[in-house]
Amino acid sequence: MHDIAMKIRVSGRVQGVWFRNWTREEAVKLGLRGWVRNEPDGTVLALAAGPEARVRELLAELHRGPPDAIVRDVSFDETGIPDLTGFEIQR
Repeated sequence: MHDIAMKIRVSGRVQGVWFRNWTREEAVKLGLRGWVRNEPDGTVLALAAGPEARVRELLAELHRGPPDAIVRDVSFDETGIPDLTGFEIQR
């Protein structure tokens, strides 16, 4: 299995509902590296890198989101694999 990286944008009611922390927890469970942050336009942006199947598993989870979120759309693009360790919440 090869590694990939995806830049992912989630829209809907995704800020103020624990979305970034939940995303980090899910990514860590999957052994992914990257980051997640709130954007000024109300979306959440994430970069996830690791084995392709696990990145795609995170994508599936992001369509559901945490209990208080309402996910309207998840868009993503493959990107270059970053030189990162761990998965962090960016402010």
